[in-house]
Amino acid sequence: MSSTDVVSLLENSKELDRVRKEQEEILSEINKLHKKLQTTPEMVEKPGDTSLTRLKVLYTQAKDLSESEASISNLMLSQIDGILPTGPQGQTRRRIEGNEQKRKRVKTESDISRLTPSMRNHLENCANLKGEQVAARVTPRNADKDEWFVVKVIHFDKESKEFEVLDEEPGDDEESNGQRQYKLPMGNIIAFPKSNDPSSAPDFPPGKHVLAVYPGTTALYKATVVQGPRRRKTEDYVLEFDDDEEDGSLPQRTVPFHKVVLLPEGHRQ
Repeated sequence: MSSTDVVSLLENSKELDRVRKEQEEILSEINKLHKKLQTTPEMVEKPGDTSLTRLKVLYTQAKDLSESEASISNLMLSQIDGILPTGPQGQTRRRIEGNEQKRKRVKTESDISRLTPSMRNHLENCANLKGEQVAARVTPRNADKDEWFVVKVIHFDKESKEFEVLDEEPGDDEESNGQRQYKLPMGNIIAFPKSNDPSSAPDFPPGKHVLAVYPGTTALYKATVVQGPRRRKTEDYVLEFDDDEEDGSLPQRTVPFHKVVLLPEGHRQ
């Protein structure tokens, strides 16, 4: 038994732990949405409600994670079978694998090939965000409230499914040289609509809660659409930000359509 065999097995065990943790988070969100639908089933009939769409996305993510868990478990079983001696005690076990480079290549190709087409397509879309500005939640799940900023994608790792992003314009209270780097999971990133492709942008109706860039900043806050129906998707949104009270009322702010995204489920104000 070589040390590289054990190291590879341990790496896969970490990946399995990560997948199971992500499964628990997705299932928790599904259960919350189930309770919400059971309590107020009429909500799905309201204009602009996205509960069923969100539920479909969560079901798809849960299915993909389940398949990933199965593929990693099968891979680990094969690795354990290869490590265990097959002959009498003391007999030298024949090496089944080649060098370390071959082992890593086989592992990567096996992992990717076992993913569903939708998951592979999602990973490719994430990789294509390199150099783009996106909305990023930079606070952990157990924080009291969510903090979202506009950041630039530096890199996306398909194996760890994590983004490396750069906050190019942090607040004045930030330390260092005025820039801050984060490593974030896929669930903490939302891509903005393309400014040159409004056809792909969602059209949020009046009363819809969204996450939008506050004018003159790179921070995102919860806001409500207050204007009437827009004639074109390229028109700006008129929004009221929840934390923007002046003289006892909420002033209306204009925000470009490509700086507005759907408010994530479970957002903590």
